Amino acid sequence: MVTEQLNDSYDVVVIGGGAAGLNGALMLARARRSVLVIDAGQPRNAPADGVHGLFAREGVPPSELLARGREEVRGYGGHIIDGEVVAAHRGDRTAGPLAHAESPRQVATADHESADASAGFTVALADGRTVRARRLLVTTGLVDELPEIDGLKARWGRDAIHCPYCHGWEVRDRAIGVIGNGPMAIHLALLFRQWSEDVVFFQHTMSPPTAEQAEQLAARGIPVIAGAVSAVETEDDRLTGVRLADGTRVARTALAVPTRMVARAGLLAGLGLHPVEHPSGAGEYIPAEALTGKTEVPGVWTAGNVTDLSAQVGNAAAAGAMAGAHINADLVNEETADAVAAYRAATEPVAVH
Repeated sequence: MVTEQLNDSYDVVVIGGGAAGLNGALMLARARRSVLVIDAGQPRNAPADGVHGLFAREGVPPSELLARGREEVRGYGGHIIDGEVVAAHRGDRTAGPLAHAESPRQVATADHESADASAGFTVALADGRTVRARRLLVTTGLVDELPEIDGLKARWGRDAIHCPYCHGWEVRDRAIGVIGNGPMAIHLALLFRQWSEDVVFFQHTMSPPTAEQAEQLAARGIPVIAGAVSAVETEDDRLTGVRLADGTRVARTALAVPTRMVARAGLLAGLGLHPVEHPSGAGEYIPAEALTGKTEVPGVWTAGNVTDLSAQVGNAAAAGAMAGAHINADLVNEETADAVAAYRAATEPVAVH
């Protein structure tokens, strides 16, 4: 394990060390910014065998991808530590002004809730450490909340999956069951039909399909099975079927399960940022500008699943890079304003009385 020597303050602290966080940190480090990545080590795709749909890295194990990303960030001088961020606040909650020799406007104001991004931020870790930052990039991802079905969690990321573009090829031509859970369930069943002719839709706890939905499912040869799914059945560490609440067993070798996706964002409460319900009804997210990741709180950006629930690894990485570029531009604008003010003060004629 690499031991980092931490600074008291950084241009940018990145909270979350997945694809979005590491790619954002890479962009910032290459822009000669001081960057710290704080990673809690809870990637959403940890159970998966490989990352899919990522150009030139197809099938790479998630842990290998992250290890390589860490190495690249460190190669440009970025710092990375393992730790859990429990809170972030405006200004310096520990001591003294925010240190940044070249920018006098980085001094924290007495009003810690000031909307001025130049006040900076204090980030608190679970182990008691704190670190200061001029800007924050939040890439903490999300948590998949699974339906209460016995045995389902143990199969998650293996033969119980959620995304056809992430796992569809791996379960092609298999007997796939889609669990009715959430507003995207029927859409998911229609998608998985592209990868297999043997798809069954388990109504589970959902209302019956509408007339239009029932017609679509019937036209695609997808039977609808009423009744709640109570358990997942396995044999020799392989999924073999599901058991309904009435005892009926339905043979399946793969399950597609829509989850409720909830942003990991409790640490942002001190900044006034709170998750809101996604327009799709699929979960909760932190709203931000689609292109830049900029939030309503000055100085705070987001990228990846914390703000885009459907983002795959490639999308998350691209969003991290874009956010990193916009953060650097924001800092450049602030430093330029400081330089202009200092230049004017130095060149202003002295009044003669």
